[in-house]
Amino acid sequence: MPTKSNQTPAHQSPVEQAHVHQSITDQTSAYRSPAYHSSARQRPARQAPVRQTPSGQSQAHQTPSGQSQAHQTPSGQSQAHQTPVRQSPVRQWPARRIGFALALIVVPMLLSSCMKSDAGPSAAPKEEKALIRFLASEYSTETKPLLEKLVKDFELKNPLIEVELQVANWDILDGIYTNMISKNQPPDLLNTNVYAHFAQDGLLNDFRDIISPELTQKFYPNLLEMDRMDDTQYAIPYVATVRQLYYNKALFRKAGISSPPRTWSELKDAAKKIKETGEADGFGVDLTDNETHAYLSYVFYGSGGSWTKDGAWTINSPSNVEGLTFLKDLFDQGLTDPEPTVTTRDEKQRILGNGELGMMISGNYFSTVVPKEFPELEWGVGPIPVKDGTPPITFGVHDVLVSFKTDHTNKEALSKFLDFLYDDSNYEEMVKREGFLPVTTIVGSQLSRGDDKMTSNLDALSKAKFYPVQEPAWQGILDYARKMGDAVLYEQTTPQAALDQLQHFAETKSGR
Repeated sequence: MPTKSNQTPAHQSPVEQAHVHQSITDQTSAYRSPAYHSSARQRPARQAPVRQTPSGQSQAHQTPSGQSQAHQTPSGQSQAHQTPVRQSPVRQWPARRIGFALALIVVPMLLSSCMKSDAGPSAAPKEEKALIRFLASEYSTETKPLLEKLVKDFELKNPLIEVELQVANWDILDGIYTNMISKNQPPDLLNTNVYAHFAQDGLLNDFRDIISPELTQKFYPNLLEMDRMDDTQYAIPYVATVRQLYYNKALFRKAGISSPPRTWSELKDAAKKIKETGEADGFGVDLTDNETHAYLSYVFYGSGGSWTKDGAWTINSPSNVEGLTFLKDLFDQGLTDPEPTVTTRDEKQRILGNGELGMMISGNYFSTVVPKEFPELEWGVGPIPVKDGTPPITFGVHDVLVSFKTDHTNKEALSKFLDFLYDDSNYEEMVKREGFLPVTTIVGSQLSRGDDKMTSNLDALSKAKFYPVQEPAWQGILDYARKMGDAVLYEQTTPQAALDQLQHFAETKSGR
């Protein structure tokens, strides 16, 4: 499509050129003006009448839109009306004045440029903060204030690293991190007791790319090895405990019990004697959501069984069935607390502290938490009772830290924070106030000095049996077993049938 030329025709006079120029200018102004859109399109320009000059030539008139209209001559040719143009004399400026004027313009510009360059370098761009989202488990009333102080102290020393701390009770912890993962906003650090399924799904960082060599050397080798899968360090130890039998000495004296029971037959006898006092229940059993797997472990290992053997699940082995049957017999005979599937471990510890429960299995944090709440309590500790004729067992639990891959992962920042968290003084304060066993050798040595119980517990930890946390199916097994207690205790199923179902689930989940 041909374009319209903006050139002025050669036959136009200077006046006509001025008129045409004015017309174009007016049209452009009208197009840019809101008024053009509201009225110009609605009212087309009216044609001006052609007026004949005395000489018969047409005279150009301005239309309302500013366009020039040419008058027609009798011959049909358009001629512009000639109007003499007055020439204004051009005033000549002396070169000296021109130079002075230029100086007035250039000198201030040079001065301004110099002032800017003298002002120094421009401010450096603001550095962005590294972000660490830390989701921690709440072990006691000490947990949150301890971690809040630690995070505050760390941020003061590392102003370019921000730590978003969230402390959650174990009852809701898995729901929180599951929701975060579903939104593609997982925590950078998670304090948990299960992780193999995350590793299998490719969600976790390798801690060998994060932690410093100095921190790696601090951990007890057996615990660090336990958190390694396929030569990848998917988790690092956080805190540890050993499980033991804790008992109320006053109730034992009243019942005529001289020492803590070591076998199942002694456990049953002691529970009967305590019940006969009429003041307390005998043995506390926790088959609530978060501890069913713990009590299954006590009776599995206590009967000579286990969760796995040679890479295969052995959940429904004869030994394990015998162990669960023993637990049900205690309940049926009224030798346990009345609500094994309702009251939690923490609640049972308080019941024992109140003198209404004779004994229960718990972690070594019992010795820190319970006496603080019940300072008058006389308490003792013994081994986990086992089937008569079975070697004694030590059962250990260690919780871990895992690091999820995120869209803002900063491994250098994570390394600095972990160095600070496991700093000897910081870490020692935490494990002492929470009642845990340390997972680092230096703090372990420091706390063992003059403390025979700590020395004994750390020795037991080195020989303990643990949950099969390296199994990706472990989280699913925990979830599946949560309601097993109700089903078995209230005879909705038998111990054999319940463990058969759990075995089938584990094999299906694992693909073996």
